[in-house]
Amino acid sequence: MENTINAKERVIVAGVSHKQLDFDYTMEELGSLVEANNMEVADVIKQNVDSVSAKTYFGSGKVTEIKEIANADDVTTIVLNDELTPSQIRNLEKETKLSFMDRTELILQVFSNRAHTRQAKLQVEIAKLQYQLPRIHPSGNPLDQQSSSGGLANRGAGETKLELDRRVIRKRITYLKDQLKTVDKTINVQSRRRTNTSLPLVSLVGYTNAGKSTTMNGLLNFNKEDSDDRKVFEKDMLFATLDTSVRKIDLEDNTSFLLSDTVGFVSKLPHNLIESFKTTLKEAKDADLLVQVIDVSDEHWKNMLEVTENTLREVGVTGKPMIYAFNKADLKPDQVFPTIEGDNIYYSALDDSSIQKLVELIKMKLYSGYQTVDLLIPYDKQKLTEQLLKNAQIISKEFTNDGSLLKANLSPDELERYEQFVQVNA
Repeated sequence: MENTINAKERVIVAGVSHKQLDFDYTMEELGSLVEANNMEVADVIKQNVDSVSAKTYFGSGKVTEIKEIANADDVTTIVLNDELTPSQIRNLEKETKLSFMDRTELILQVFSNRAHTRQAKLQVEIAKLQYQLPRIHPSGNPLDQQSSSGGLANRGAGETKLELDRRVIRKRITYLKDQLKTVDKTINVQSRRRTNTSLPLVSLVGYTNAGKSTTMNGLLNFNKEDSDDRKVFEKDMLFATLDTSVRKIDLEDNTSFLLSDTVGFVSKLPHNLIESFKTTLKEAKDADLLVQVIDVSDEHWKNMLEVTENTLREVGVTGKPMIYAFNKADLKPDQVFPTIEGDNIYYSALDDSSIQKLVELIKMKLYSGYQTVDLLIPYDKQKLTEQLLKNAQIISKEFTNDGSLLKANLSPDELERYEQFVQVNA
């Protein structure tokens, strides 16, 4: 007997081109999102027209076709490639007696399933409620909509159930936003502590499943000390990582920097979700250097690069130095790797020599303005010595009659801060 307990729901993915140059690509991606939501694509339906129907998204003939194909495939759910208006969804469901899920709802479901930290869970729930708010509609039963003289004590006179539901959701959103502010404050305090270390921050950004977490773990392998217990979760799946992870990288030459891994992007990412995840992306906003990880083996990598950069602009991440890290070069037979071409690197995150080249490029970008100097710190200012030993790139140290003599590689800001202790050789 076939085991159907864990059987995946079979759905049809459907979309209207309406002059989208990347329509076929977004339809393929929609199928991947469906699979990420533990569903199975039974069929694909496309309509190539210049504009969508304001009433039903599809033209009337295509709506009939969808109903017939769904019946033939024994499918009850249709997943759509765009975000639809509440009335479009209602009209489609009324005409076909099928269930419709638009792209935004699907992405929100995937994010909800992947959220593990309190911050991520709050962010996703806020976005889901903001999406649902305009989509609450009367059940069609007058008795469900009319408030009685009794009932809930906080229901206003003559308030319908629809109005009450909306008020409850708005109240819940306000509560969740307050909770998120509290969580964000804690995270911001931790972030300020990191910025006070004076260590440069490198932030990995990019499309979902491009290999950011694998790259981060590869870089952690170059730590002076064993870092296996500090590695991040990685898996070949969309949105494996929703939470920002920050790790300190200490290299053999005493070079150190902070490295953050951020949530991946996807095309047509819901605006409410972007707004909710702004704090999570703060590491990218505060970064001294961005490393955009790109899956060069994917034929749509240019689309992915464009989506990433557009999303970064939307959250206010602009004007940052950037390395373009073309990952999975080992999957392209004609691509030589690892190779560095200006700010571009072609590499494989699974290859140690590739990660070594990436480390070299990161160091070159981070430390190009640094200077090596001798600092003499008096013994009555040993807190400064401790601070430098902890946070700066120290090449050597010795103790003299006059104080601690440190040879350090300092940033322009650090040079200015410790200028009075710099020893000028005669």
